[in-house]
Amino acid sequence: MSFEIRVPASSANLGPGFDSLAVALAMYLRVVVDPGGTRSARDAGTDLFGGEDLIAIGMRRAAEHLGVPLGDYGLETDAQIPVARGLGSSAAAIVAGLQAGALLAGGRELSVRELIDVGGAVEGHADNIAAAVLGGITAAIETDTGFVAAQIAAELPWRPLLFVPASAAFTHVARSVLPRRVTLRDASANVGRTALLVKALRDGDAELVRWAMDDRLHQPYRAQLFPHLLPIIERAGELGAVGGCLSGAGPTVLLLVPDEQLAAVSAAIEALASELDVRGDVRTPELDREGVVVQNLSEAPA
Repeated sequence: MSFEIRVPASSANLGPGFDSLAVALAMYLRVVVDPGGTRSARDAGTDLFGGEDLIAIGMRRAAEHLGVPLGDYGLETDAQIPVARGLGSSAAAIVAGLQAGALLAGGRELSVRELIDVGGAVEGHADNIAAAVLGGITAAIETDTGFVAAQIAAELPWRPLLFVPASAAFTHVARSVLPRRVTLRDASANVGRTALLVKALRDGDAELVRWAMDDRLHQPYRAQLFPHLLPIIERAGELGAVGGCLSGAGPTVLLLVPDEQLAAVSAAIEALASELDVRGDVRTPELDREGVVVQNLSEAPA
Protein backbone atom coordinates (compact mmCIF):
# COMPACT_ATOMS: atom_id res chain seq x y z
CA MET A 1 0.00 0.00 0.00
CA SER A 2 1.76 3.15 -1.17
CA PHE A 3 0.74 6.68 -0.26
CA GLU A 4 1.45 10.23 -1.35
CA ILE A 5 2.14 13.15 0.98
CA ARG A 6 1.66 16.66 -0.42
CA VAL A 7 3.03 19.66 1.51
CA PRO A 8 2.75 23.33 0.46
CA ALA A 9 5.44 25.98 0.29
CA SER A 10 5.21 28.80 2.80
CA SER A 11 6.29 32.40 3.27
CA ALA A 12 7.13 33.30 6.86
CA ASN A 13 7.50 36.46 8.95
CA LEU A 14 4.96 38.48 6.89
CA GLY A 15 6.68 41.73 7.73
CA PRO A 16 6.52 42.26 11.52
CA GLY A 17 5.55 38.67 12.41
CA PHE A 18 9.15 37.54 12.87
CA ASP A 19 9.40 33.77 13.44
CA SER A 20 5.65 33.60 14.09
CA LEU A 21 3.40 34.43 11.09
CA ALA A 22 3.33 32.56 7.79
CA VAL A 23 1.17 31.93 4.74
CA ALA A 24 0.88 28.62 2.84
CA LEU A 25 1.38 28.80 -0.93
CA ALA A 26 0.13 26.44 -3.64
CA MET A 27 3.57 25.19 -4.72
CA TYR A 28 4.17 21.69 -3.46
CA LEU A 29 6.56 19.02 -2.35
CA ARG A 30 5.13 15.58 -3.17
CA VAL A 31 6.55 12.45 -1.60
CA VAL A 32 5.41 8.96 -2.61
CA VAL A 33 6.27 6.25 -0.09
CA ASP A 34 6.16 2.52 -0.81
CA PRO A 35 6.31 0.45 2.41
CA GLY A 36 8.57 -2.55 1.97
CA GLY A 37 10.32 -1.06 -1.05
CA THR A 38 14.06 -0.63 -1.43
CA ARG A 39 14.38 2.33 -3.79
CA SER A 40 15.03 5.89 -2.65
CA ALA A 41 15.11 8.64 -5.26
CA ARG A 42 15.17 12.43 -5.03
CA ASP A 43 13.88 14.70 -7.75
CA ALA A 44 16.86 15.51 -9.95
CA GLY A 45 15.85 19.17 -9.91
CA THR A 46 16.04 19.44 -6.12
CA ASP A 47 19.44 20.87 -5.13
CA LEU A 48 20.04 20.65 -1.38
CA PHE A 49 23.26 22.72 -1.67
CA GLY A 50 25.13 20.15 0.39
CA GLY A 51 22.53 20.30 3.17
CA GLU A 52 21.03 17.42 5.09
CA ASP A 53 18.14 15.41 3.70
CA LEU A 54 15.37 16.78 5.89
CA ILE A 55 12.82 14.26 4.62
CA ALA A 56 15.00 11.46 5.99
CA ILE A 57 15.55 13.38 9.22
CA GLY A 58 11.80 13.87 9.62
CA MET A 59 11.18 10.17 9.03
CA ARG A 60 13.70 9.17 11.68
CA ARG A 61 12.30 11.70 14.16
CA ALA A 62 8.78 10.36 13.66
CA ALA A 63 9.98 6.80 14.30
CA GLU A 64 11.75 7.98 17.46
CA HIS A 65 8.62 9.86 18.55
CA LEU A 66 6.52 6.70 18.16
CA GLY A 67 9.20 4.36 19.49
CA VAL A 68 8.91 2.07 16.46
CA PRO A 69 11.54 1.29 13.76
CA LEU A 70 10.96 2.47 10.19
CA GLY A 71 11.61 -0.74 8.31
CA ASP A 72 12.25 -0.87 4.56
CA TYR A 73 10.65 1.60 2.19
CA GLY A 74 10.85 3.09 -1.28
CA LEU A 75 10.73 6.86 -1.66
CA GLU A 76 10.19 9.18 -4.61
CA THR A 77 9.91 12.96 -4.48
CA ASP A 78 8.82 15.75 -6.76
CA ALA A 79 9.54 19.31 -5.62
CA GLN A 80 8.03 22.53 -6.93
CA ILE A 81 9.47 24.55 -4.04
CA PRO A 82 12.81 26.26 -4.75
CA VAL A 83 15.42 25.41 -2.13
CA ALA A 84 17.09 28.20 -0.12
CA ARG A 85 14.80 30.94 -1.43
CA GLY A 86 12.79 31.72 1.72
CA LEU A 87 9.81 29.61 0.67
CA GLY A 88 9.70 26.97 3.37
CA SER A 89 11.37 24.12 1.48
CA SER A 90 12.94 22.82 4.70
CA ALA A 91 9.64 22.91 6.60
CA ALA A 92 7.87 21.10 3.77
CA ALA A 93 10.55 18.40 3.77
CA ILE A 94 10.37 18.00 7.55
CA VAL A 95 6.56 17.73 7.57
CA ALA A 96 6.58 15.26 4.69
CA GLY A 97 9.23 13.19 6.43
CA LEU A 98 7.39 13.20 9.75
CA GLN A 99 4.16 12.04 8.18
CA ALA A 100 5.92 9.43 6.04
CA GLY A 101 7.86 8.10 9.02
CA ALA A 102 4.74 7.91 11.17
CA LEU A 103 2.82 5.99 8.52
CA LEU A 104 5.71 3.58 8.00
CA ALA A 105 6.59 3.05 11.64
CA GLY A 106 3.26 3.38 13.37
CA GLY A 107 0.67 2.89 10.66
CA ARG A 108 -0.98 6.23 11.41
CA GLU A 109 -0.70 9.91 10.59
CA LEU A 110 0.70 12.24 13.22
CA SER A 111 -1.85 14.69 14.60
CA VAL A 112 -1.68 18.40 13.80
CA ARG A 113 -0.36 19.09 17.29
CA GLU A 114 2.33 16.41 16.94
CA LEU A 115 3.41 17.66 13.52
CA ILE A 116 3.74 21.25 14.72
CA ASP A 117 5.45 20.41 17.99
CA VAL A 118 7.89 17.79 16.67
CA GLY A 119 8.44 19.67 13.40
CA GLY A 120 9.08 22.93 15.24
CA ALA A 121 11.66 21.19 17.41
CA VAL A 122 13.44 19.84 14.31
CA GLU A 123 13.55 23.24 12.57
CA GLY A 124 13.99 25.37 15.69
CA HIS A 125 10.88 27.48 15.07
CA ALA A 126 7.40 26.62 13.86
CA ASP A 127 6.27 29.46 11.60
CA ASN A 128 6.78 27.67 8.27
CA ILE A 129 5.92 24.33 9.87
CA ALA A 130 2.53 25.67 10.97
CA ALA A 131 1.63 26.95 7.50
CA ALA A 132 2.80 23.69 5.91
CA VAL A 133 0.60 21.69 8.29
CA LEU A 134 -2.50 23.89 8.57
CA GLY A 135 -2.64 25.84 5.30
CA GLY A 136 -3.91 29.41 5.04
CA ILE A 137 -2.35 32.10 7.23
CA THR A 138 -0.97 30.89 10.54
CA ALA A 139 0.61 32.05 13.77
CA ALA A 140 3.00 29.92 15.84
CA ILE A 141 4.70 30.36 19.19
CA GLU A 142 7.10 28.40 21.36
CA THR A 143 6.02 27.64 24.93
CA ASP A 144 7.71 25.95 27.87
CA THR A 145 6.11 22.68 26.79
CA GLY A 146 6.60 22.90 23.02
CA PHE A 147 5.25 24.66 19.94
CA VAL A 148 1.64 25.76 19.48
CA ALA A 149 0.03 27.15 16.33
CA ALA A 150 -3.33 28.12 14.87
CA GLN A 151 -4.76 29.17 11.53
CA ILE A 152 -5.64 32.88 11.44
CA ALA A 153 -7.48 32.84 8.11
CA ALA A 154 -8.07 30.41 5.27
CA GLU A 155 -8.64 33.03 2.56
CA LEU A 156 -7.15 36.29 1.29
CA PRO A 157 -8.81 38.82 -1.03
CA TRP A 158 -5.41 39.43 -2.70
CA ARG A 159 -3.11 37.20 -4.74
CA PRO A 160 0.36 36.37 -3.46
CA LEU A 161 2.98 37.53 -5.96
CA LEU A 162 6.55 36.33 -5.53
CA PHE A 163 9.77 37.61 -6.98
CA VAL A 164 12.08 34.59 -6.68
CA PRO A 165 15.75 35.41 -7.36
CA ALA A 166 17.81 32.85 -9.22
CA SER A 167 20.52 32.95 -6.56
CA ALA A 168 20.09 31.11 -3.26
CA ALA A 169 20.36 32.54 0.24
CA PHE A 170 20.80 30.77 3.54
CA THR A 171 19.04 31.29 6.84
CA HIS A 172 22.21 31.24 8.96
CA VAL A 173 23.62 34.12 6.90
CA ALA A 174 20.38 36.11 7.09
CA ARG A 175 20.29 35.63 10.87
CA SER A 176 23.94 36.64 11.26
CA VAL A 177 23.18 40.25 10.28
CA LEU A 178 20.46 40.67 12.93
CA PRO A 179 21.34 42.67 16.06
CA ARG A 180 21.60 40.83 19.38
CA ARG A 181 19.60 43.59 21.05
CA VAL A 182 16.78 45.81 19.81
CA THR A 183 15.33 48.97 21.29
CA LEU A 184 12.13 48.92 23.28
CA ARG A 185 10.66 51.30 20.71
CA ASP A 186 11.34 48.88 17.84
CA ALA A 187 10.07 45.88 19.79
CA SER A 188 6.89 47.75 20.71
CA ALA A 189 6.39 48.84 17.09
CA ASN A 190 6.53 45.25 15.89
CA VAL A 191 4.18 43.96 18.59
CA GLY A 192 1.57 46.54 17.62
CA ARG A 193 1.98 46.01 13.90
CA THR A 194 1.75 42.23 14.23
CA ALA A 195 -1.51 42.54 16.15
CA LEU A 196 -2.91 44.91 13.53
CA LEU A 197 -1.71 42.70 10.69
CA VAL A 198 -3.55 39.68 12.07
CA LYS A 199 -6.79 41.65 12.16
CA ALA A 200 -6.14 43.19 8.74
CA LEU A 201 -5.54 39.81 7.13
CA ARG A 202 -8.61 38.28 8.73
CA ASP A 203 -10.78 41.24 7.70
CA GLY A 204 -9.24 41.81 4.28
CA ASP A 205 -8.49 45.42 5.24
CA ALA A 206 -6.07 46.70 2.58
CA GLU A 207 -5.40 50.07 4.22
CA LEU A 208 -4.56 48.44 7.53
CA VAL A 209 -2.25 45.92 5.83
CA ARG A 210 -0.28 48.79 4.28
CA TRP A 211 0.43 50.22 7.74
CA ALA A 212 0.91 46.91 9.50
CA MET A 213 3.40 45.24 7.13
CA ASP A 214 6.24 47.52 8.21
CA ASP A 215 8.99 45.82 10.23
CA ARG A 216 11.84 47.01 12.44
CA LEU A 217 13.34 43.75 13.69
CA HIS A 218 14.75 42.03 10.62
CA GLN A 219 14.00 43.63 7.25
CA PRO A 220 16.09 46.82 7.73
CA TYR A 221 19.12 44.63 8.44
CA ARG A 222 18.49 41.97 5.82
CA ALA A 223 17.93 44.65 3.17
CA GLN A 224 21.71 45.06 3.07
CA LEU A 225 21.94 41.44 1.89
CA PHE A 226 19.10 41.84 -0.60
CA PRO A 227 19.25 45.30 -2.21
CA HIS A 228 16.32 44.39 -4.48
CA LEU A 229 13.95 44.10 -1.49
CA LEU A 230 12.96 47.69 -0.74
CA PRO A 231 12.87 48.91 -4.37
CA ILE A 232 10.53 46.03 -5.31
CA ILE A 233 8.21 46.70 -2.37
CA GLU A 234 8.15 50.42 -3.17
CA ARG A 235 7.48 49.95 -6.90
CA ALA A 236 4.74 47.39 -6.25
CA GLY A 237 3.08 49.71 -3.73
CA GLU A 238 2.99 52.50 -6.30
CA LEU A 239 1.10 50.17 -8.64
CA GLY A 240 -1.50 48.99 -6.15
CA ALA A 241 0.08 46.17 -4.14
CA VAL A 242 -1.51 46.03 -0.70
CA GLY A 243 1.74 45.13 1.05
CA GLY A 244 5.12 43.51 0.61
CA CYS A 245 7.86 41.91 2.66
CA LEU A 246 10.87 39.65 2.58
CA SER A 247 9.76 36.03 2.37
CA GLY A 248 11.28 34.18 5.28
CA ALA A 249 15.03 34.74 5.40
CA GLY A 250 15.05 35.75 1.71
CA PRO A 251 15.93 36.36 -1.00
CA THR A 252 12.34 36.01 -2.31
CA VAL A 253 10.01 39.00 -1.97
CA LEU A 254 6.32 38.43 -1.21
CA LEU A 255 3.71 40.92 -2.40
CA LEU A 256 -0.04 40.92 -1.85
CA VAL A 257 -1.72 42.21 -5.00
CA PRO A 258 -5.37 42.73 -6.05
CA ASP A 259 -6.25 40.58 -9.07
CA GLU A 260 -6.88 43.63 -11.27
CA GLN A 261 -3.32 44.91 -10.62
CA LEU A 262 -1.61 41.53 -10.97
CA ALA A 263 -0.46 41.89 -14.60
CA ALA A 264 0.81 45.44 -14.15
CA VAL A 265 2.71 44.66 -10.96
CA SER A 266 4.20 41.49 -12.46
CA ALA A 267 5.48 43.36 -15.51
CA ALA A 268 6.83 46.21 -13.42
CA ILE A 269 8.71 43.88 -11.05
CA GLU A 270 10.25 41.98 -13.96
CA ALA A 271 11.40 45.27 -15.49
CA LEU A 272 12.77 46.55 -12.19
CA ALA A 273 14.66 43.33 -11.53
CA SER A 274 16.29 43.71 -14.94
CA GLU A 275 17.25 47.30 -14.11
CA LEU A 276 18.74 46.13 -10.80
CA ASP A 277 20.54 43.28 -12.58
CA VAL A 278 18.89 40.67 -10.35
CA ARG A 279 18.02 37.48 -12.20
CA GLY A 280 14.82 35.80 -11.11
CA ASP A 281 11.23 35.13 -11.99
CA VAL A 282 7.79 36.27 -10.92
CA ARG A 283 5.32 33.68 -9.67
CA THR A 284 1.69 34.11 -8.65
CA PRO A 285 0.67 30.99 -6.71
CA GLU A 286 -2.70 30.79 -5.06
CA LEU A 287 -3.03 30.54 -1.30
CA ASP A 288 -2.99 26.92 -0.15
CA ARG A 289 -5.99 26.24 2.09
CA GLU A 290 -5.42 22.62 3.12
CA GLY A 291 -1.87 22.24 4.41
CA VAL A 292 -0.38 18.77 4.39
CA VAL A 293 -2.51 16.14 2.65
CA VAL A 294 -2.00 12.37 2.76
CA GLN A 295 -3.56 10.16 0.11
CA ASN A 296 -3.63 6.38 0.12
CA LEU A 297 -2.80 5.64 -3.51
CA SER A 298 -4.42 2.22 -3.41
CA GLU A 299 -7.72 3.98 -2.69
CA ALA A 300 -7.27 6.71 -5.31
CA PRO A 301 -9.87 6.77 -8.12
CA ALA A 302 -8.75 5.09 -11.34
